[in-house]
Amino acid sequence: MSEEITVLLADDHSLVRRGFRRILEDDEHMQVVGEASNGVEAIRMAHELKPKVVVMDLSMPELDGVQATKEIVKHLPETNVLVLSMHSDDNYVRNAIDAGAKGYLLKNAIDIDLVGAIRSVADGKRFLSEGLKYVAHQQDDELQRLTAREKQVLQLIAQGKSNKDIAKLLDLSVNTVSVHRANLMEKMNIHRTAELVLFAIRKGLVQPQ
Repeated sequence: MSEEITVLLADDHSLVRRGFRRILEDDEHMQVVGEASNGVEAIRMAHELKPKVVVMDLSMPELDGVQATKEIVKHLPETNVLVLSMHSDDNYVRNAIDAGAKGYLLKNAIDIDLVGAIRSVADGKRFLSEGLKYVAHQQDDELQRLTAREKQVLQLIAQGKSNKDIAKLLDLSVNTVSVHRANLMEKMNIHRTAELVLFAIRKGLVQPQ
């Protein structure tokens, strides 16, 4: 008999979460232990519930799926993350996997692949929807110049967060965030916030609104 897999659902649409829950409740070896509606909530609930798998929507308020994934896998190595997205672009897949996600599932394949994808990542195996591929950043890629924290700050800046917002979300001082912001602008030779946003979009770190 297979071991029960505990699952935390993280998506900002309640109807989507309800649909996921119904799919998973049809499998006797899956147990949905909680639902989160944003990235901050997903991190908090992951710490409280310690699920085997977090099903993480890529696009969420507060912190997006990539940011939330980074924080969860950093502190909860026994929890595996399966990212959900409408985007099949290599940049999105790469950023999710680089953040620590074990799988990347396209939402239009959910009714076929959700249970199988959760089982795969629960076993620590990588799962990518059919047709997707993980392409590693080249060593000379501009993003390689940034530390993990600078990249995280860049993504949040590009999402419209202020230094104060970022400090609160990442549990840092405002001064530390300011230093990270200055460092990444210097490394990228960028002098305006608008240019940072365009750079982040070009690299697939954020989705254009």
